[in-house]
Amino acid sequence: MSLRSWGPGSLLTPPRSLRTRLVVGVLGLVLVMAAVMSSFSTVSLRHTLMARTDSQLMAAAQRAADKRHDLTQEARKASDEAVQEGTEKPGGQPDGEGGADGDPGKQGVPPGLDAAGQSTGTLTLITAQTSASSSEAAAYIDKDGHYAAISKEDCRLLLSEATEDHPVTVHLHHLGSYRVVATRDEASGSTVITGLSLEGDKGLIRTQLLIELAVALVGALVVALAGRTMVRSSLAPLERVARTAQRVASQPLERGEVSIEDRVEKADLDSSAEVGQVGGALNTLLGHVESALTARQRSETQVRQFVADASHELRTPLASIRGYTELIRREGADADLPEEATYALERVHSESVRMTALVEDLLLLARLDAGRELRREEVDLVGLLVDTVADARAAGPDHDWRLDLAVLEPPADATADEAEDFLPEPPLVIGDEARLRQVIVNLLANARVHTPAGSHVTATLARERDTLIVRIHDDGPGIAPDVRDRLFERFARGDSSRERRTGSTGLGMSIALAIVQSHGGSIDVDSSTAPEDHGTTFTVRLPAAAVEE
Repeated sequence: MSLRSWGPGSLLTPPRSLRTRLVVGVLGLVLVMAAVMSSFSTVSLRHTLMARTDSQLMAAAQRAADKRHDLTQEARKASDEAVQEGTEKPGGQPDGEGGADGDPGKQGVPPGLDAAGQSTGTLTLITAQTSASSSEAAAYIDKDGHYAAISKEDCRLLLSEATEDHPVTVHLHHLGSYRVVATRDEASGSTVITGLSLEGDKGLIRTQLLIELAVALVGALVVALAGRTMVRSSLAPLERVARTAQRVASQPLERGEVSIEDRVEKADLDSSAEVGQVGGALNTLLGHVESALTARQRSETQVRQFVADASHELRTPLASIRGYTELIRREGADADLPEEATYALERVHSESVRMTALVEDLLLLARLDAGRELRREEVDLVGLLVDTVADARAAGPDHDWRLDLAVLEPPADATADEAEDFLPEPPLVIGDEARLRQVIVNLLANARVHTPAGSHVTATLARERDTLIVRIHDDGPGIAPDVRDRLFERFARGDSSRERRTGSTGLGMSIALAIVQSHGGSIDVDSSTAPEDHGTTFTVRLPAAAVEE
């Protein structure tokens, strides 16, 4: 999305688009669901494996008990037979009490551990009835199928944690996690602890977790790509609506005749209910805005035409009034007129002059607003500034007037050879010389009228690439911020009493702005009223004319 809001809380990080938020939201939900399902399946698998291990553990304990019972029966039978026959084996051992390596009866291998069906990882610990702290035999079957001894430390853990009620999990130091159960040998009265290793189950759970993680990542990637495609397709009509709004917003709507032809397409209106509502509302809004702009333009045209007509019609009677007053003053100089009549005649003459200036300004503004073509010719700004500054110096001898023609000087970063070979480009603009002169004269007059005697006024002409810049700077008291904000408005006055004394109409800055804009330029003001750094600078930028070589 290209339309994005920028709020105060997003100064450090820019806001994400709606598409991104939707994709991230869907992806987050998928990951949460995957995590929940993975946790549930892992818990279920662990419970199932634990139940299976407990079942296998009880079966292993039963097999060991059966094996010990058979061994006991065989030993008793052999003893009975030996007693009846009066024979004994060499070494004084009855038949069935010795054996080869790993056979039942081998020292260190608990009876029953070698029972048929015992898996690797199975352990057996048998304690004598009279000594609970010492084991008669303790061993386990390693992964290679051999019998191995159990450390004394692990034996103590088994004796302390194994119970006869139900299987428990014991974490041995050397053998890992075991599921163990304690039983009582009825024949000998010994305690028998049987255990099965849980390392295989733990490895299976780890494998499942890795598989689930891989599946979740692949699924998240697929969801992200598919979601991005679906969201992009779903939001495409909304993006087109946004682009329509942007095109309308980029049009200059503040003045002139404006026609808003952009509308949301019917296909986008029918794409979805939400987009249709937004698009329909936007089309309705654009229709209302176009109607309002048309009415505004019609009203402005009427007002502009009225001002132009009224100004044109007023020029003749005002010229007549001025002519008659000047005639009376010239022809009736020797007449003995009353003092009141003489004063009234002077006031009529001065006010007619002031009204004539006002009418001329209004007529000029009306013509500029109507877009009437100005004269187009090459204007030399150097000659224009030289003349206007000389006129300002004659009108205000109590000011210090300076002229800085930086445009004719080599750049400050130029080398000595470059400065010697520097040939300035003619500072020419295409425009109406009389109107441009009016702008400069107006700015210099403002600097003279609104600054005290002894103020320094500097007119500077510089070039920045294809733009000629005229700056009028004074070190006067500056312009108040409330006045500066409306300086280019029509009939704007900083001091009403002073403006009336000086004959100002309040249209000078408006006229200057309109003239500069009609030449494709701009004008702005920078002013400060601070005691340590006060002054005002007007900057006029005009496009330079292309010089044919």
